[in-house]
Amino acid sequence: MTPLILGLSGPSLTDEERAFFREVVPAGYILFRRNVIDRAQLRALTDDLRALSGRDDVPILIDQEGGRVARMQPPEWAAFPQGARFDALYDVAPMSAIEAIRANATALALMLREVGINVDCLPLLDVRQPGAHDIIGDRALGSEPLRVAALGRATIEGLRAGGVVGIVKHIPGHGRAMADSHLELPVVDASAEDLETDLAPFVRLNTAPMAMTAHVVYSAWDAQDCASLSPIVIGEIVRKRVGFDGLLMSDDLGMHALKGDFGERATGVIAAGCDVALHCSGDMAEMIACADAVPGISAEARIRLDRAMATIAGTTTTVPFEALIAKRDAFLALA
Repeated sequence: MTPLILGLSGPSLTDEERAFFREVVPAGYILFRRNVIDRAQLRALTDDLRALSGRDDVPILIDQEGGRVARMQPPEWAAFPQGARFDALYDVAPMSAIEAIRANATALALMLREVGINVDCLPLLDVRQPGAHDIIGDRALGSEPLRVAALGRATIEGLRAGGVVGIVKHIPGHGRAMADSHLELPVVDASAEDLETDLAPFVRLNTAPMAMTAHVVYSAWDAQDCASLSPIVIGEIVRKRVGFDGLLMSDDLGMHALKGDFGERATGVIAAGCDVALHCSGDMAEMIACADAVPGISAEARIRLDRAMATIAGTTTTVPFEALIAKRDAFLALA
C-alpha cells in the first residue's frame, strides 16, 4: 500500500486510472465536484473504487462541510449550514447548539453513506481570530476554544453514528492565518503562549480517528517549515503536546503554500511525520511523481488507518434523515 490519498479526474474511472490505482494501491481516495453527478453515478463510482482496492473499508473522502464547502450540491442533495450557524446558536443555547450539530452531522453521514462515502473532512477545529483571512471565516465553529471543542466533538460523534469517519482539521490550527494556503504560504508569528489557544480544541479531541495538517508556518515552533513539512511541529506539537495518535494526513499537496516538485512534496510530508499524503487534483503526471517518490506505508501508519476505519464498523443510526434535519432546524430556529 502507498501512503497516498488520491483524487481522480472525472465521474468514472478511466482505464489509465484503473491500471495506476491497481499498481500503487493508494491508502484511500478523495472526491470533488468534478467526480459528482447524481446518486446512481456516485454510488457506482465508489463501488468501483472498493472493488478495485479489494477493501470494503477503503477510505473514500469528501469535503462536505456545509455552506460554501460542499461537493455534493442541490438539487440532487440537501444543502447543509456552515459552522457559523451553530456558533451563533451556542450564544443563545449551548446545549441546543451541541444537539443541533450532532443531528446535522448524523444526517450528513447518512447522505454520504447512501452513495458509498465513508470519510468526511470535518470538523474544523480552527479557532477563529479577528482580522484573519476569511479562508476559515464562517466555516469555523467559533472563536472560543472550549466551544469549538464541544461542537467539534458532537460533529465527530454525529458522523460516527451515521457510519462516517470524521477528520479534525487543520491541526495545529489555521485560525490565525492572514493568507489562504491554497494560494500562498501563511506565516503565523504568534507566541507559543498565544498558540495554546489554537491547540486547545485539538488537545480535547486528541482521540479523533483522523487529522489533517495545516500548510502554515508557526514561527514560535519552526520558522523554516510549514506544519505539514515540519518534524518539529508534527513530532513535538501534534504527537506529543496535543497527544494525537490517530491517522495524520497532510493537506493537499497541490496547494501553492508548498514548493518543489510533487515527488519532493510527497516525500517531505511523509518524512516530517505525516502517515499519508493527500493529493487532490487527479492529475496523472503529478500522481505518478508522488507514487514514484514515496516509500510503502509504514506499519504504524497502517495500524492507525485500520484503527480509524474500525471506529465506524457496524454503526448505523435508526433515526431517519428527515427527522434529523427537522431536529436540527428546530434548534437553529432559536438563534
